[in-house]
Amino acid sequence: MAQGTGSINSDYKDWEWSADAGERARLLQSPSVETVPKSGESQGNGLGAISALGAVFIVVNAALGAGLLNFPAAFSMAGGVAAGITLQMCMLIFIIGGLVILAYCSQASNERTYQEVVWAVCGKVPGVLCEVAIAVYTFGTCIAFLIIIGDQEDKIIAALVTEPEEAGSSHWYTDRKFTISITAFLLILPLSIPKEIGFQKYASSLSVIGTWYVTAVIIIKYIWPDKELVPVEIPTSPSTWTAVFNAVPTICFGFQCHVSSVPVFNSMKQPEVKTWGAVVTAAMVIALFVYTGTGVCGFLTFGAGVEQDVLLSYPSNDIPVALARAFIILCVLTSYPILHFCGRAVLEGLWLRYTGVTVEEDVVRERRRRLLQTISWFLLTLLLALFIPDIGKVISVIGGLAACFIFVFPGLCLIQAKLSEIQETRAISWWAQVSYGVFMVTLGAFIFGQTTANAIFVDLTA
Repeated sequence: MAQGTGSINSDYKDWEWSADAGERARLLQSPSVETVPKSGESQGNGLGAISALGAVFIVVNAALGAGLLNFPAAFSMAGGVAAGITLQMCMLIFIIGGLVILAYCSQASNERTYQEVVWAVCGKVPGVLCEVAIAVYTFGTCIAFLIIIGDQEDKIIAALVTEPEEAGSSHWYTDRKFTISITAFLLILPLSIPKEIGFQKYASSLSVIGTWYVTAVIIIKYIWPDKELVPVEIPTSPSTWTAVFNAVPTICFGFQCHVSSVPVFNSMKQPEVKTWGAVVTAAMVIALFVYTGTGVCGFLTFGAGVEQDVLLSYPSNDIPVALARAFIILCVLTSYPILHFCGRAVLEGLWLRYTGVTVEEDVVRERRRRLLQTISWFLLTLLLALFIPDIGKVISVIGGLAACFIFVFPGLCLIQAKLSEIQETRAISWWAQVSYGVFMVTLGAFIFGQTTANAIFVDLTA
């Protein structure tokens, strides 16, 4: 996509709403990305810290996570292996396209974070909606992480106690609500309070290894299944054509790395759109193989009876699976503070913008407000996780928001960027790109509406 000669939104003075954009860009940097000066001269001069190969692994890191546990159930909802893979491949085209569009608009607007790109390119209203969506998405994801912790701890405790799994345990210290709460208070809350979370990058690397291990275990368990495993029904087609869309939130949740992709692009040694296209294509293909391997093998192992969290379908006393559960707990323990950090930074940016207070003037009150925000966020997510035990219900809600980050906001950015170009004649490529942007917005709005309505009227009211 060729960059036009016109500056984006220069006629509408949207830039003055981002007076504190540099500070908020710094706040939202990925912990594994080194910060470089924000300026037009830094682009393309080798001042970034990340090579193209390094960027591939960072994007894969951002995409892979605990969401892979839900892919077998997504294949079941989609109606089988063929429908699940086809749906993934179709969506992958738009997922990669959205990442490339964000890089193009970031270069055109000289902004370094997702929400700042949307602010600069699309204006105030979409910018505010984007920031609110990021805050809600990260909040919902934190709830999902706590539910995952409870799911895995239930199985680990069941393997440790001597009582039969069917009978359950009457001990207070094995109660799900107690184990989630004690883990959250002792491990997650202390990691969420600090102002900076750069130390998390080492633990995050270990959690990525954990997700690869989980995938390997699920594949091996399919190839060499347990002797006690009873043959199950394997659906080969969706029950209705609309049932396919029930798998979309899980796919969006799994592949959503768009919010963290803009800082990665700007931290590359050569931040060029063509290079970035190759980077994200390679990264998404790697993620596709991981998710497909997990989804296909987990689904074929348990069929229509697979749990929303596939690890719950395995017996408690399986040692390799128990280790996989431990890795997943580690993954979410390190991911929760990072997601909370991003959500908190967005809320901080909104607060500073609408109170008109600069970062320098607000230093004294920042620590007190950060503690209040962190504790409130933590307690609310913990409370909701204790009373929403089904992770599928949470993902059905936040998966719709993930579709907005993948489709709607990149589509709006592409449309506005092309409309802002000063050209005497509109080439066919210009019309094609605008049409593509309109299609992305329309598709994203449909997915968001359909999945959100289904979540509210089916999942949450069930």
